[in-house]
Amino acid sequence: MSAHAETHGAHPPVANRSSRVDSRLLGIYLFIASEVMLFGSFFSAYFFARVAVPHEEWPPHPYELPVYLALLNTIILVSSSFTMHWALQSIKRNNRAGLIAGLAITFGLGLTFLLIQAREYTRIGFSPHDLAFGTTFFGLTGLHGCHVFLGLTLLGIALVRSIRGHYGPSAHDHLGVEIPGIYWHFVDVMWIVVYTTVYVI
Repeated sequence: MSAHAETHGAHPPVANRSSRVDSRLLGIYLFIASEVMLFGSFFSAYFFARVAVPHEEWPPHPYELPVYLALLNTIILVSSSFTMHWALQSIKRNNRAGLIAGLAITFGLGLTFLLIQAREYTRIGFSPHDLAFGTTFFGLTGLHGCHVFLGLTLLGIALVRSIRGHYGPSAHDHLGVEIPGIYWHFVDVMWIVVYTTVYVI
């Protein structure tokens, strides 16, 4: 047996992988695609509930939605996208202080959003059991809230790792920041859609 064959017998050759898209980035993109379909099913239920009773006002009397509080939450979450972008650009320039500050501010803004959402739930005046309106409202906003919680978990891990000196300016070394950032931007975009659909239209 030749030396070449012995080498491949002990260590199989590395699997072929495209150099264009990192498998981890492809994974988060595919995951987000599946999440879009999940949100799509909830939006379908919401719009069906609205068109099923076309002659009634929405939200049904006597329920009211805290539009301005939701607008404040929207501003908070959109702002967090900018701080997340700042964090990623900072590590690309090897600015660790900017990375840590950006992640910390993003985490704080996301947590503030979640706490305001929880406070809204306790004072909104209806529950998931109140008509299709209550069910679809809590279903959509609650689904998004779960995604914010998951995003905060990813951001928290990235923040701890950045404080410990992980990550670097090369493309391979800052994927641990880029992937949570992609997910966080998705969460922000979905909230804009939820806010426009539920609170504005």
